[in-house]
Amino acid sequence: MENIYYLLIFCLFCWYFIYLRKVSEAGRKHVNLYCKQAGLQFIALARRSTRLKFSKENGLFFYSIFDFDFSGDGESHNQGSLSLIGLKLEQVDLPAYKIN
Repeated sequence: MENIYYLLIFCLFCWYFIYLRKVSEAGRKHVNLYCKQAGLQFIALARRSTRLKFSKENGLFFYSIFDFDFSGDGESHNQGSLSLIGLKLEQVDLPAYKIN
């Protein structure tokens, strides 16, 4: 009977790993689209955290925060933040940056 529990834990671990890859791909897609629309040069993306949260309007969901690097003029380097609820974009925070 305990072998079933080990198998269940292993399957949950594999599912979580695959889900985190899917979240990272969604974050990359959202930040690429945002940078393209804003006329920014996208440099890099890194996931800061992913945690399980609960709210009345969304229920139980994974909340992910990404840090991304961008450039407004092609020479400087700035860092912004991107938040996802599940696989959907919640908000993008950018500091003041220099443009062409």
